[in-house]
Amino acid sequence: MSSTIDIAATATDRPPVLDDRALLGHPRGLGLLSLTEMWERFSYYGMRAILVLYLVNALKWDTARAAHLYGTYTMLAYLTPVLGGYLADRVVGTHRSLVIGSAVISAGHFTLAFPGMTAFYLGLGLIIVGTGFFKANASTMVGQMYREGDPRRDAGFTIYYIGINIGAFLGPLVCGGLAQTDRFGWHYGFAAAGVGMLLGLCGYVWGRAKYLPGIGMRPSRTDPATRASSASHATAGPGANPLRHALAGAIAGGAIGWLVSGFDMLGVSMGLIIGAALGVSFLGSHGEERKRVTALFIVVFFVIFFWAAYEQAGSSMNLFADKYTNLNFAGRIIPSSWFQSVNPFDILLFAPLFAAMWTWLGRKGREPSTALKMVLGLALLATGFVFMVVGGSHADTGVTVSPMWLVWAYTFHTWGELCLSPVGLSYVTKVAPARLASLLMGVWFLANAAANSIAGAVAAYTPTPGEAPPAPAAGLGGFMQSVSATNHGFYMIFVVAGFGAAAVMLLFVPLLNRLTSSVRA
Repeated sequence: MSSTIDIAATATDRPPVLDDRALLGHPRGLGLLSLTEMWERFSYYGMRAILVLYLVNALKWDTARAAHLYGTYTMLAYLTPVLGGYLADRVVGTHRSLVIGSAVISAGHFTLAFPGMTAFYLGLGLIIVGTGFFKANASTMVGQMYREGDPRRDAGFTIYYIGINIGAFLGPLVCGGLAQTDRFGWHYGFAAAGVGMLLGLCGYVWGRAKYLPGIGMRPSRTDPATRASSASHATAGPGANPLRHALAGAIAGGAIGWLVSGFDMLGVSMGLIIGAALGVSFLGSHGEERKRVTALFIVVFFVIFFWAAYEQAGSSMNLFADKYTNLNFAGRIIPSSWFQSVNPFDILLFAPLFAAMWTWLGRKGREPSTALKMVLGLALLATGFVFMVVGGSHADTGVTVSPMWLVWAYTFHTWGELCLSPVGLSYVTKVAPARLASLLMGVWFLANAAANSIAGAVAAYTPTPGEAPPAPAAGLGGFMQSVSATNHGFYMIFVVAGFGAAAVMLLFVPLLNRLTSSVRA
């Protein structure tokens, strides 16, 4: 059987269903992958919406402990796709990885439905492992459907992104609605997430052979394209060897992680994985490939700033909704977790408009590069936190505030996300060398992993009513305590960081355009 690279890249031997235009001008396989990802995001965001609230309100953890656990969990959920992507590229293929990941994620959510801390930690661990197999490979398979240079690719990823956000919209409503009611409770919310993932797996297995033939199969060592790619890789330079490159990168990354994290094993682990990915992709490439890999890593660095602020949604902003926001709607108290559905609802509302805008600008030859779109995304994100600063200043007076402060913040965050995330996924599939496609999609999610770790550490300083402030600390910790003593001061951190990152990335746009001049990025 031909390899994944063959099916995606060659004009011959492609099943006709991969070139049909039955789904809004795109292959029907895009719809299948979108539905599968929809149910995975239903489960992930449904559980994410109630995790911190469960820790604080049910288990009575303090805010700092809950935020650190949340940050660690979400970090690992985005870190493991690097390993999953590498295994898919080298061993099992993206199709099998997606099936394995779906099954393990389902098991994790159902495990969370049982009481007790053993089941709680085991469930989180299974979700982390399953996400590693699932996440990078689902996005990679979308890219594999399109021929090289297909102008529909960006629009296809926007449609795919709409599917993601239908799941993200429904998950908090269903899981949060079950969890934050006396009739059911927290563990019903966790179980509902498992049901969603199971539905996604069944749908994918049913339709995969019909709508995605040949996509995502295990790479064949006997395939001519695979042999040619391997031969090119083997002659990339003296001593070219992926294991040697991975080892060199892991040693350097682990040492840096050890020092930066203050000798924390989690920081070492992240350094090892980031270093290994950088070693394989950068040291194992040359010429135009190396330029494109370099551009990708520069973009990933700036994306960390975006997600570190954006991921406050599940922690500090979730607690703001729970503790400081007026939840009375038409005489009924609504679950605070439902605010987690505002962002995906806005994406469903605005994603078609953004897709149409990029298409219109493209026809006029004025569509900005992906890098420039990301600069705009960072600026819009920072603007959203201006609403949190103003709303936080009202909350600091001791009153519950209008939910519109959160709604407007999430809306601007959505506009920023639409400028950064779907085009970023498309960017990876265009810029990454084909033989490193899943690995570098995993590298893209490394930005989320690092950002979630940072987000959890920062969210630990969230001002929370009824909790005594932590003991005064020196250095960076002391500065964070002083700045975040109030809600408006805490959210000002993200305003400054967002606008600052946007300004610096703007300076890098010409360089990024030169590094990716060999592809349309």
